Amino acid sequence: MNKHVHVTHPCDSESEVIEHVSELRQHSELIEEIKATADKLAADGATRGDLKILSRALRELRYAFKVFTPYRRNRKVTVFGSARTQPDNPEWIQAEQFGRRIAEEGWMVLTGAGGGIMEAAHVGSGREMAMGLNILLPFEQEANPVIAGDDKLVNLKYFFTRKLLFVKEVHAVVSCPGGYGTQDEAFETMTLVQTGKRDLMPLVFLDRPGGTYWSAWLEYIKEHLLGKGMISPSDLSLFKVTDSVEEAVDEVLGFYSVYNSMRFIRDQLVLRLHRMPSDEFVERLNDEFADVVECGRIEKAEPHRLEADDEHLSELPRLAFVFDRRAVGRLREMVNLINKELVAQ
Repeated sequence: MNKHVHVTHPCDSESEVIEHVSELRQHSELIEEIKATADKLAADGATRGDLKILSRALRELRYAFKVFTPYRRNRKVTVFGSARTQPDNPEWIQAEQFGRRIAEEGWMVLTGAGGGIMEAAHVGSGREMAMGLNILLPFEQEANPVIAGDDKLVNLKYFFTRKLLFVKEVHAVVSCPGGYGTQDEAFETMTLVQTGKRDLMPLVFLDRPGGTYWSAWLEYIKEHLLGKGMISPSDLSLFKVTDSVEEAVDEVLGFYSVYNSMRFIRDQLVLRLHRMPSDEFVERLNDEFADVVECGRIEKAEPHRLEADDEHLSELPRLAFVFDRRAVGRLREMVNLINKELVAQ
């Protein structure tokens, strides 16, 4: 027997043991909070209808989180668009081409799992790179043939749980032409990003070649929203309108060329990057984007212990500052500059 063999426990160091125990305790406390909330429903005399909504929503989200968990580190893009678009339509062809190109880059494609644009994007991506969130409607929307029966398909009763997952579980959103549902999803996604309820991510509005669906929509935005002071000029930086599949792909990939992700640690916003910025460049950011900083300065930072659950990002360089949460559009412009200037290093 080899006496020199040493079996290392995953939590071998004292600090790792403490962090692991702390994480388990926090999870347990949250589960107890959920149980306590359920108990309060009885005390409140909640109606059967209210209880059914809460029960179904919780079950839907629990199952969906279970499905998405193995793919959390995979880059994913949501594709919105009309379920009525036919395969011979230029919008259908455009969505199929986008699905194929982004899947070639290693991205998974999430759609509402139905026909039209949703099916087109899945035909492009292929079954292996497809995920679906199918809504159960009174007239029974069936999942498209690409995703039907796949383990990566989730069937949902409620639009609000479905819409949460469309935005929560992905790293980009591409909207193709569509009806009320597409407009609703597009505006809600922009609102969540603009208000900081969702981290920054690429938002692309993809039209058919030479199409005017989104360009006319953009003119409406500029005339009635921007022109009347209902949004800020920098809010136009939160999205891109294009009729080119390659431009759409470049917009998605380019956003993550240097920028990786963001996270709030107490009162500071931490940007995780793929390249270390020079001291001179950090000074430039402080000069050009002082308006995104509520107090203090933009500075290089080390990983914080509260980022322990993002251990796979621990080696990435970081910038940290106290963020003025009303300046999301300007923050996007800062990320654009970081990507543009540092990608060539």
